[in-house]
Formats: sequence, structure tokens, C-alpha cells
Amino acid sequence: MDAVLALAQGGLSLAQAGLTGNISGSLNLVGYGLAAIGPGIGIGLVVGNAITAMVRQPEMEGTVRTTMFLGIAFTEALALIGFVLFFIG
Repeated sequence: MDAVLALAQGGLSLAQAGLTGNISGSLNLVGYGLAAIGPGIGIGLVVGNAITAMVRQPEMEGTVRTTMFLGIAFTEALALIGFVLFFIG
């Protein structure tokens, strides 16, 4: 704690305080969990709005469904990118 206080006051560098290193371990899991929240919310919004559109205009159901699946695919791509970055990092 003294090293952190001295670092904050400008008396030590990061290397002298022993605060250098790589971020790894369970922090990667937290990062992927946070990255999965966005696509989960996005897919929920896409499906919810598609259902609302289908109820309001049943004759456009096929078009809305196609657009919904495209939106889900693009949103899910964000989660897959986060998953790949989890293994790279």
C-alpha cells in the first residue's frame, strides 16, 4: 500500500513500485463476460422489435423475420469476435 501511495505522489515509477506485468488469468474471463453482455442485449432488442413489427403488420411477417435473422447474425458476430479475442489474449 505504501508503494501505491508513493506512486500516486510521484515518488516512484511503475517498475520501482512493482506494478508492472501482464493482465491474464481470470481477468480474461471477466472481459469476455462483459463482452457477451452487449450482444445479448442487442439480440433481445432485435427479437423484441421484430415481434412488435409482426404483430402490427402481419402481412410483412416474412420480410421482418428475414431481417430479424440477419440482425441476430450480425449481433452474434460481435460475441464471436470477443470469444476469439479471449483465446488470443
